[in-house]
Amino acid sequence: MIAKIDKNTVRQKRHARVRKKITGTAEAPRMNVYRSLNHIYVQIIDDRPGDAKGGVTLASASTMDKAVKEKIAGLSKTDAAKVVGATAAERAMAKGIQTVVFDRGGYLYTGRVKAVADGARETGLKF
Repeated sequence: MIAKIDKNTVRQKRHARVRKKITGTAEAPRMNVYRSLNHIYVQIIDDRPGDAKGGVTLASASTMDKAVKEKIAGLSKTDAAKVVGATAAERAMAKGIQTVVFDRGGYLYTGRVKAVADGARETGLKF
């Protein structure tokens, strides 16, 4: 029998390859995207001051946040992702972050991942 390919394992390998090159700093933190079946999560991370497990999360947003849930009621998942990107950008800019490095998390840059980036750019975040 042919074994079915585990898409998440392939994504994690792709993400590990990209993470070798992308690192968030204090000047340009990393904007990480995680996409589940129903929700999308965005974190803005400074990788330098943390331990071996990772850095410090400076700002975050997701479709699970109460403030975001009210805005996305009745929207499609792609439109909700755009709102999450805009919310994450607003929270980052409130902390003085203007520029980030976009980390798509091993996902293809299309659909909800692209919508997050578009929402953040429209709000004024540069990457």
